Amino acid sequence: MQNPSANDLSTGLSHAAATEASSLLHSAWTSGSVLEELPAGSRPATREDGYFIQSIFAKRSALPIHGWKIAATSVEGQRHIGVDGPMAGRILSERVVPDGGNIPFSPNRMAVAEVEFAFRMGNTLAPRDEPFVLDEVLDAVATVHAAIEVPDSRYVDFASVGAPQLIADNACGHFFVEGQATDTDWRDLDLSKHKASGKVEGRSEFQGVGSNVLGDPRLALLWLANELRMLGLPLEKGQIVTTGTCMAPLSVQPGDKVIADFGSLGKASVQFD
Repeated sequence: MQNPSANDLSTGLSHAAATEASSLLHSAWTSGSVLEELPAGSRPATREDGYFIQSIFAKRSALPIHGWKIAATSVEGQRHIGVDGPMAGRILSERVVPDGGNIPFSPNRMAVAEVEFAFRMGNTLAPRDEPFVLDEVLDAVATVHAAIEVPDSRYVDFASVGAPQLIADNACGHFFVEGQATDTDWRDLDLSKHKASGKVEGRSEFQGVGSNVLGDPRLALLWLANELRMLGLPLEKGQIVTTGTCMAPLSVQPGDKVIADFGSLGKASVQFD
């Protein structure tokens, strides 16, 4: 049996209902407004419903997606948005900010920055029936990057709406910053033990480690590849995967500069206007 495509997921929502939900979320996303939750007739009841809405939401972008994000890969991240496991979302190209660039602070209700390991794919992993294993996923990686994700939600109380509605909301995707690819031979490193720091310049500094990301950021990448496989979607050459925060999210406010420092794996930074 073949994996389903993004257009024929087994969901309880009609295409019309999913389109209505994606329209409401896209309107909130572009205007900076918020929803209490999606209307009952277009509200996702399952993760599959959520991904169906997300796929329609993404088609509203005129650009190819930049890659994929994984939300809630750490205990802190799960607690922050009120879920008990990871979720996949698309990184939209129009919300990618150059390393060292600027992000408008408002509107942003979450008001956090997340320090993350990111992988750029060198080969495509096409969907198939059998699960991917770690070695073949890592063999498909080209480069590793320090990254900063700035999530947000289109819901008033994002910690209470549940995973299906958060997935529909692009898994809380907002802005993304990636550092330069590392020159370090990362394949010889145990990324589960690799440490990172996240600094809000002049205000606070947190420490993190790779094991906070589903036990190992490489395992988070494997999870994403298999989540897309189950959705009938490829993880494409050139796309980047950011694997979720490796420390408690950093609280930010207008004027802050955030620096993610992964030591030998490089840095990334962003300024909030």
